[in-house]
Amino acid sequence: MPATSLATALQDGLAHLPGPEPAADQQSKLLAYLDLLAHWNRAYNLTAIRDPAEMIPRHLLDSLSVLPWVSGSRLLDAGSGAGLPGVPLAIARGDLEVVLLDSAGKKIRFLNQVVRELRLPNARPVQSRLESWEPDAGFDMIISRAFSSLAAFAQAARHLAGAARLLAMKGRYPAAELEDLPGWVQVQSVEKLRVPGLQEDRHLVIMSVIP
Repeated sequence: MPATSLATALQDGLAHLPGPEPAADQQSKLLAYLDLLAHWNRAYNLTAIRDPAEMIPRHLLDSLSVLPWVSGSRLLDAGSGAGLPGVPLAIARGDLEVVLLDSAGKKIRFLNQVVRELRLPNARPVQSRLESWEPDAGFDMIISRAFSSLAAFAQAARHLAGAARLLAMKGRYPAAELEDLPGWVQVQSVEKLRVPGLQEDRHLVIMSVIP
């Protein structure tokens, strides 16, 4: 798809998301990130999605659909992979400090390139496993699209949670996963996400750890 068509598709999608529409320079950075992702993906296999047009709803708009529930000043993207949802959130919220955490070296190399080329001073890639990482400061939120189950995410993030909320991005309503959560996890809400151009169900599970 030509760059102008990608820009139009992104703008149309953003117009149907809740909240204020990102400014023109933010939209340009989102498209630049998409271009980098498509380019690096040919050699590094960062995502199974190959078509940039398909990446707009599945990656960019999906990531930005959680913005109404993102608050505070420090966000940890756990298992960031190709930078999702952390990079789009860092672009949309310049006041938000975002740590992009992943254990794979090739993904961190890609994220370092993204941060340099897009000039994102509020995003910082870190190579580590979530369950063993010890940051210098706490977080207001820990978000992830990467974990196969809510219980696995909560267990891996437990030592970092403290007062932080855990935000788990899921597909269908995760009824069985919710039932399997340990007693020290409190579910605050399950929000249905509406992602323009994406027909599959998407949900955001917001949790906290009971001290």
